Order: sequence, then structure tokens, then C-alpha cells
Amino acid sequence: MSPIKINCDQAKQIDIIDYLESQNIYPVKFSGNDFWYRSPLRTENTPSFKVNRQLNLWFDHGIGKGGNLIDLGILINNCSVETFLDMLNTKADSFSFHQPLPSAPISPEAVEKKLKMIAANPLTNPVLCRYLTGRHISIELAKKYCHEITYINGGKEFYAIGFKNNSGGFELRSAEFKSTVAPKDFTFLDNNTEQAVAVFEGFTDFLSLLAMKKHILPDLTNFLILNSLSFFDKAVPIMQEHEKVYLLLDNDKAGKNCASQALQISPKFEDLSSHYEEHKDINEWLVKEKNIELQQIHRRSFRRRM
Repeated sequence: MSPIKINCDQAKQIDIIDYLESQNIYPVKFSGNDFWYRSPLRTENTPSFKVNRQLNLWFDHGIGKGGNLIDLGILINNCSVETFLDMLNTKADSFSFHQPLPSAPISPEAVEKKLKMIAANPLTNPVLCRYLTGRHISIELAKKYCHEITYINGGKEFYAIGFKNNSGGFELRSAEFKSTVAPKDFTFLDNNTEQAVAVFEGFTDFLSLLAMKKHILPDLTNFLILNSLSFFDKAVPIMQEHEKVYLLLDNDKAGKNCASQALQISPKFEDLSSHYEEHKDINEWLVKEKNIELQQIHRRSFRRRM
């Protein structure tokens, strides 16, 4: 009997959860049909890559992209569709096939829109505050830029830290959750200057740099928080309005590729990631520096007691 040959339509029916498991990639947590992973497309600590098993679709919040198994496979393996199908055909018997949905396919973006915001209030929730302080971001600083968002997801009520974007949507963060209240967009904070703009991937890195009080930016600087690298191209015209563009993107493959491409746009672009080159991102830089400070304080305190 000749071996099974999987075509594109059949590949799209392969269970994404099964495929990821075949690559030794396992979910960090799950809720109902939603399985959350640390992204297989980049390095991250907080899981922001979601697979909805009912729809058999994935969505990576960090890069703002999603799709079916083929879309994922060619990104993970950096290959063509044909090459990926050949990979699947070598172990076709290993996968279970997802039953087609009775209705028309739903995009991963549409899945995110099912989340409904109820209210945006001042940040007071103790659980959310502990999450921020655990990342060494003060509550006073966070309150200047963030809200406490009450939202409904799957018929249940939850709370998250919300950071507003230019289209009126919110980036949502908590210790166990990362999502968006649609519409998703970048956030531009205008401090009435054309001198410089600092560009961040996410708002926790923006807050982390403010918390560190590192003098690596001019005193008067505008801030552009992309909320996803997928908005970089859309935000380039705003960047170009400034005399200098400082890039403070993550030190992962996606961030480095984006910075490299940006440096080719204009000499006004400057990559500042060398300041935290031994860390994944600015928040990791902040946390490690604060931990070192605390260790030094404890040592001095111990010596005084001796």
C-alpha cells in the first residue's frame, strides 16, 4: 500500500495541539478550548500564544499573527508550503485530524473580539498590584498610564491591567492572562516634541524604563508603544516626524529582525537594545537590577548585625 499523502486541505484539519506536541511544545495552561503556550515563534516568559482547539486556529499576541496549521508550520520551520507538507507526510500516522466546523471558518482575530469589556476604572485590585510590584513597576507609576479593566470572557467576569491604544482598545495583562480588547492598535504618547520618539514593543517595557530612571533618552521624548510588532510599518510615518527614533525592542529574533530592517529606513533610527543585550527585554533588565540591589541591601544589613 502506498503511503498517505497529505494535501493542504487535509493538513489544515490536523490538530494543532497534536502537531505542537510532536515538536515537544506543550501548553503552559488551558481554559476550556483555549490552550496557552510560550510562543514557538519567539522567546518569551509569559505565555501569549493561544490555540483554540474547537476552531483549530492559533494566534500569537506578541506578533499579532495567527492562522491554521500550515501558516504555523512554515513559520516554525522557516520553509515553503511544499516542504512543510513533505514534513507532515513523513509522519502522517502520528496526527489526529480535527473535525471540520459545520459553519464558515472564523478568523483568529474574530475569536479575540468575543472578549467584552465592562468597565475601565483606576487601578486598585490587589492581585493586579502584586503582579506589577513583582515586576518592579510601582503602582503610582502604573496608575498614570493604566486602568483596571473588568471584562467578560467565556461568560465569566475577570480583571486585568489595561493599557489604552490609539483606537480605543486596551492591551490586557495579568499574571496568567494576555489579550486585547478590540480594536488592537499602537499607542502614541505625545509630549509635544519633534526631537525624539522612543519605540517599545509593549507597555510593560515602557513602564520598566520609566521605573529604572536610566538616562538613555533625551529629557523631552515622545513614546510609541507598538503593542505588537505587526504595527511597526503602520507607525513608521509617526516615527519619521521626529528628528531621532530610538528603538527599544525585545532581544529576541523578531525584535532584532525588526530593528535591523528599521535601521535601513533612515539614519535617524538608532537601536538602543545594547543597553540590555544580556536580557530578553527591558523588564527583565529591571527585575535583575532590582534583585541585585536587594541582595546588596541584605548583605549590608547582615554585616551591620554581625
